[in-house]
Amino acid sequence: MTQVATRFERIKSRPAYELVAEAIERKILTGRLRPGDRIGTESELVKQFGVNRSTVREGIRLLEHSGLVARESSRRLSVAAPHYHRLATRMSRALILQQVTFRELWHTSRALEPAAVDQAMENATEEDIAALTVNIEQTRTAQDDPAAVADRDAEFHKLICAAARNRVLLLAKEPSSILVRPTTAFIISKNPKGIPRLIEAHQNILDALRRRDREMGRIWVNKHLNDWKVGFERSGMDLDSPVDLIIKWQATAPEEQ
Repeated sequence: MTQVATRFERIKSRPAYELVAEAIERKILTGRLRPGDRIGTESELVKQFGVNRSTVREGIRLLEHSGLVARESSRRLSVAAPHYHRLATRMSRALILQQVTFRELWHTSRALEPAAVDQAMENATEEDIAALTVNIEQTRTAQDDPAAVADRDAEFHKLICAAARNRVLLLAKEPSSILVRPTTAFIISKNPKGIPRLIEAHQNILDALRRRDREMGRIWVNKHLNDWKVGFERSGMDLDSPVDLIIKWQATAPEEQ
């Protein structure tokens, strides 16, 4: 009699609290539970799931950490609208764990940043223009501080995205933006002479936005992104390296940030 080849992996049991959190999360993500809806008290959930209180409590902690659930009081729980940054931070960690590369990060920026500038051409208000103007002046003032310039650069691109009035685009950009900021700080620390060129690009993008000149905006945002790539390579880094290298740099060289 021939022996049957093994085709199945051993089934791994999961903690009950993870199953509780997953069940509630599924209801939220499918729209069955919406922001503001009450989930119930811990006691009510214990009865519904047929588990002990500590299991429910651990499941709720997972959801609170994710920003999906909030406590109205010490007992009542409701669905929360998770903040962009909290969701993006989780997604950024996933990108790091997946060993995505700087090249992938750059290509993503090449797709999303021009889209943000293009949509801002239609939707930017005078308040948006004023905020961008202040940002550029702050960047000029901070030219001797690479970390501050990196912060202002990240803020500039976030302001552009806000001016686009597209929440989907904002949420799509945020996870990669969290990784772009420390990479930009690294590039500037190695190539401080590139700061005036960064400011020039920002100024020309703003001028294009004032004139609603889509073509000029497209040209300068692409120049800006190409400068980022060139600066990265001049820093002695390989675009095909995993992005977690920049996290390690942050941990070992805080004085350069």
